[in-house]
Amino acid sequence: MEKEENKDSEPTRECDDSEKPECEGREDDEDDEAEEDGKPKSEKELENKELELGPQFSLKEQLEKDKDDESLRRWKEQLLGTVDFSAVGESNEPEVQIQSLSILCKDRPDLVFAIPLAANSKDRLFTLKEGSRYHLKFSFVVSNNIVSGLKYIHTVWKTGIKVDNTRIMLGTFSPQQEPYTYELEEETTPSGMFARGSYSARSKFIDDDSKCYLDFSYTFDIQKNWPSAS
Repeated sequence: MEKEENKDSEPTRECDDSEKPECEGREDDEDDEAEEDGKPKSEKELENKELELGPQFSLKEQLEKDKDDESLRRWKEQLLGTVDFSAVGESNEPEVQIQSLSILCKDRPDLVFAIPLAANSKDRLFTLKEGSRYHLKFSFVVSNNIVSGLKYIHTVWKTGIKVDNTRIMLGTFSPQQEPYTYELEEETTPSGMFARGSYSARSKFIDDDSKCYLDFSYTFDIQKNWPSAS
């Protein structure tokens, strides 16, 4: 019995030598038009285009534009709080000035260090008793524009070994003349013979755009007892 031929199938057309480049490219072109790396070609082209940003305005210019739009002004006040116009400049870039670092320990005088640190800050900055509870507090001023996602990064080493790496989100702050204060959660210094000694530390304040407002290093000690009052 003879096999039935499939009449619906079209005969295969072979390319001669003169048509080979054109024929070989047809299938590739169709694939390129369909998808590339799992994405439609139109999306791929959009990804390759540079992001075009519109005109950027300073906060002062934005607030001036919002004066006639009561609902927009109220929404921004709810989001940012009342903006101090005296602290708003012409620059698009925010400025953050860290004014002081304080260490608060119960039943002990507060240790307050003005920023920038004194010229002799390469010496031991302070000494804490092992096993003592303390808080860190910062004072800083924001001017010109809103600072978004201000972070505190703190790294500590002992004998060249990293023993602590802290990254804390402080938040978003609008400009004002009065300093902000931010107090971190309570911590406890390590205790024991191996915990005592000298430590080196580095602290930084950066925002969401990785702009650094302060980067400083210092050393401190953890001892069995509080230092005697000088």
